[in-house]
Amino acid sequence: MSGTSLDGIDVALVDLSSGLPKLVGAHFQTYQPDLKETLLALHHPAHNELHQAQITANRLAHEYAGAIHVLLKNAGVAAGQTQAIGCHGQTVRHRPEHGYTIQLNNAALLAELTGIHVVSDFRSRDIAAGGQGAPLVPAFH
Repeated sequence: MSGTSLDGIDVALVDLSSGLPKLVGAHFQTYQPDLKETLLALHHPAHNELHQAQITANRLAHEYAGAIHVLLKNAGVAAGQTQAIGCHGQTVRHRPEHGYTIQLNNAALLAELTGIHVVSDFRSRDIAAGGQGAPLVPAFH
């Protein structure tokens, strides 16, 4: 999870096998100042923004993977024991009134870096179904 505050990445390892969710571990990793500046800049149209967005999505995949590796190590859980990663990416433009939301994420790269299946693009699906694309976390909690 990385929200509009742009403070960093929250990762949680949750066991859903017994019906009720059980928190196994959590980890927070701050964004470096240059990454935060880049993300803020991508909130607005600019020269070469599409290229910069994709480069940043790749960087985020590496950041997410790093946070996940720390979490799994601290929890004593192997990647192979993890069913899936849910990652919506970092919101840079949210315009449900126009039928879209943009979250930077490279889910395929994240899957390759972690060896774990990745489920993503939740917000776009919610908007397609008539929702606002946010907030999603409170519904799960």
